[in-house]
Amino acid sequence: MADMYQTEVIPLDPAQPDAAIIERAATILRGEDVVVFPTETVYGLGADVFRPKAVERIFAAKERPYSDPLIAHIIDEQMLVRLTASIPPLVHELARHFWPGPLTLILPAAPEVPRTVTAGLDTVAVRMPSHPIARALIRAMNSPIAAPSANRFMHVSPTTAQHVYQDLAGRVPLILDAGPCAVGVESTILDLCAEVPTILRPGGVSLEALQAVLPDVQVAKKRPTADEGTAMKSPGQMLIHYSPHVPAYLFEGSDEQVRAAMQREAARYSAQGKQVGVLIATEDIVTFQHSGLHSYAAGSLKAPEEVAARLFAGLRTLEDAGVDVILCRNFPEKGLGRAVRDRLLKATGGKIISA
Repeated sequence: MADMYQTEVIPLDPAQPDAAIIERAATILRGEDVVVFPTETVYGLGADVFRPKAVERIFAAKERPYSDPLIAHIIDEQMLVRLTASIPPLVHELARHFWPGPLTLILPAAPEVPRTVTAGLDTVAVRMPSHPIARALIRAMNSPIAAPSANRFMHVSPTTAQHVYQDLAGRVPLILDAGPCAVGVESTILDLCAEVPTILRPGGVSLEALQAVLPDVQVAKKRPTADEGTAMKSPGQMLIHYSPHVPAYLFEGSDEQVRAAMQREAARYSAQGKQVGVLIATEDIVTFQHSGLHSYAAGSLKAPEEVAARLFAGLRTLEDAGVDVILCRNFPEKGLGRAVRDRLLKATGGKIISA
């Protein structure tokens, strides 16, 4: 896709979104175009769900395959009714606990939902964001907004407007800039069309939180990949995704083993004249502070929310530093740590080095 726009970036205060700017963005959406807006998870590239030409612009701007469905963002039950053929009773219980917030539900799609949104399937992914600017924009549209992450397909997801601009400048007319996203990883996707409610993608709502409401919830064992050539029921299912433009590796083992293995591997690459980036925890800083490597501390091993919020920014920071390879440490899988591991597995394409 050739550059079509002089992309404009407009700062907005999340606490008091400027109504005139929100209306300007809504006008663009009504004109069958796209707008980038912040959510609590990552920045989204939005179009009116019910304007197929606008939805197609999402796929063109991202260079995204049509086999990868989009998430429809809503602010009330009226919008939910427009999107789904039936609302299971469980939806109301989940909404009471987790909406607005980073939980996406897979539901039976209403016939009116364009097939480009659903990847041709009879299911639709729906969530209710909590970010005030996302909510203000959906309210101004009075229509659900389809929005994947606002980046080139398969690249690291954007958690700041600058990340978006790096990927989509010239491809979108407007980016609404509200600063860094609070959660930092995408929503959890829960399939309510399965026999047992099934997590297809871990994300901003933890497994433990869902189990407190749905004790029988399960995690999908096998996920379809684009290599199989079939439409995916949910975004985020590919083996390689959220990836930097340089090779990345995930190190697993005890903290001491991981630090030692990362140091050895970094020394090997450095001996070849390569620039090495390391994605580490704050507890690792002492080990790597005089190493001469490009390092980024994503957060404490005891604070998975902090790591999740900084993970994508860390991968992009190391990529922007011009490194030739990125070595990533493992993090505990409790809480949002499960989503962190999922993103690191995808970012590295499953390239794990056991320490």
